[in-house]
Amino acid sequence: MSATAGQAQGERGLAERLGLKQGQLVQEVGWDEDVDDDLRDSIEELTGNELVDEDFEDVVDIVLLWWRDGDGDLFDALSGVLTNLSSGGQIWLLTPKAGRDGHVEPSDIGEEATTAGLSQASSLSAAPDWSGTRLTPPKTRL
Repeated sequence: MSATAGQAQGERGLAERLGLKQGQLVQEVGWDEDVDDDLRDSIEELTGNELVDEDFEDVVDIVLLWWRDGDGDLFDALSGVLTNLSSGGQIWLLTPKAGRDGHVEPSDIGEEATTAGLSQASSLSAAPDWSGTRLTPPKTRL
């Protein structure tokens, strides 16, 4: 395998670790210059779609929420991104890892997510400087 092919597989693996699939539409909220561009690129590569921004007004499969301590009220942000989320959709909350500027304590994430009606499904190292927490809305009953 060439170095380029290996690098492409590695970048694609970033998005695969988030459980993303071909064809999914991902809305990105909270972008700033400190976000991980390799992760963003891998998401676009795997899904085959460009990330849509926070002004997008249609339904999305996944919300990628970059969040740092000091960005405001996390409950409000989580509640706000639920409006465009499809049934069965999920939120990936990306926060700076411990020891990095803007780190958010996991207990704060858990508390705010629960208050917003979300469940913490999993956590992982999403990128070198970012942790990811998968949040899911409650299943609706028919």
